[in-house]
Amino acid sequence: MPRWPGAGRILTGTRRKRGVHSLRGKLTLANVALLALGIVAATAVSVMGMRYYLLDQIDTELTKTRDSLGGSQLTLRQIDSLSVLGFVRDRLAPQAPDEKPRPDSIFAAVDSRGEPVGLLGFGPTEAQRGLAAAVDDPDRIVEDPEPHDVSLHGAPYRVTGTRLADGTRILLATSTDALHKGVAKALKFDLTIGTLLLALLACLTMLSVSRRMRPLEDMVETSSAIAEGDLTRRVPSSHHPTQEVEQLRLALNSMLHQVESAYRTREDSAAQLRRFVADASHELRTPLSAIRGYLQLYDQGMLSDPDERKRAWGRVMAEADRMGRLVDELLTLARLDQRPELRFRNVDVSRLVRDAAEDLRVQQPGRPITVEADGSLLVRADESGLRQVLGNLVANVRIHTPADVPVRLGVARADGVVRLCVADKGPGLGPEDSARVFDRFFRAGGGAGSGLGLAIVQGVVRAHSGEVTVRTAPGEGLTVTVTLPAGAPGPV
Repeated sequence: MPRWPGAGRILTGTRRKRGVHSLRGKLTLANVALLALGIVAATAVSVMGMRYYLLDQIDTELTKTRDSLGGSQLTLRQIDSLSVLGFVRDRLAPQAPDEKPRPDSIFAAVDSRGEPVGLLGFGPTEAQRGLAAAVDDPDRIVEDPEPHDVSLHGAPYRVTGTRLADGTRILLATSTDALHKGVAKALKFDLTIGTLLLALLACLTMLSVSRRMRPLEDMVETSSAIAEGDLTRRVPSSHHPTQEVEQLRLALNSMLHQVESAYRTREDSAAQLRRFVADASHELRTPLSAIRGYLQLYDQGMLSDPDERKRAWGRVMAEADRMGRLVDELLTLARLDQRPELRFRNVDVSRLVRDAAEDLRVQQPGRPITVEADGSLLVRADESGLRQVLGNLVANVRIHTPADVPVRLGVARADGVVRLCVADKGPGLGPEDSARVFDRFFRAGGGAGSGLGLAIVQGVVRAHSGEVTVRTAPGEGLTVTVTLPAGAPGPV
């Protein structure tokens, strides 16, 4: 298994990052920040709305009183009696020694200079003097239809005014201290509830994000395991996956499957290449050793007899021919591996089958041969490639079966494909040998031949976008079936 140094440590370090640098921390902070903005906005709107509503009620009462008093056409002397109750309350209400009077409502008359005027023969109260002092311009208060804010002994008031029939200006004030205290309490309550909601949201968000982020952590763990060499690891499915995360999981698993397949293919190809080089070296070493041996005998003068020299020369030529055929077959396989362009044209497969049968009859006249290739059967293919396929299949029968074993060659069209069949009644192969029959340099039982014939057959057939199969069993012979497309395939 491959192992990339440091990759697992990098992934693990990334996985262990937490706080504001992690995605869950950022999502939690974002949710809390959004809720905080919402709470602040809602609190501001509600507090301002409550203040506006309560203040409007106070202003409405003041305005009604002012309008009623101003429209009554009374003089100051006529309304003295109206101030008795308020005067007595201001004078007799118990107060702390250091507490300044703060009545809820104040009724004060002021002269043209803005000084408070006494009522019922008594001088103005502390509250009346404070109200007169707090109002800089009584005429502006009287003329303005809207009440104004003033501060009396540190307490907030709303004040308005009117003019009596005798010209006396009357100031009417109502305390808004209770309103401001109520607004402050509502603000504190809203902020307290908002803080609790923010804390609750932060906890719920962390839990939810942790659960939602679990598939991503599984992906990190899987990547770490693969970086350590475990190519079989896959990202498991979560119980409640989201659509995007599930799509990412499926895509990542598909990519990991492709990576594993590519790695396995590369390993298999490398192992196959090593076996191929070893087998080719072994096959080439035998004829080269024979040729070198005979040349050494000739060089040392040990082949003095003309018959011995002739026999040695024949052996050298035979081994050279064998090595030449082996090199040609290796070159053929190399070209097939490079997927060459084949010259496709209409080929009469029946004629090729009959020609292969005639060649076999010439080479082995005593072998029973059955040909099932009547008429003409055209297929789009490379003629030289198909001839090589049939030649190798026939040569395989000729080399590996006795000369009196029957053989059958046939061709037929069915289900949109063309099937070539070469079957013999020879000894057949066992399961292990049949599984390796297309391997390069494989020879069942160490028989004759280079072991490349069927490998070339498979390469040529695949170049035609077809397939080749083998059916055999010990004592039941060997049947090789080549299936080719009946249409016009392109090179693969």
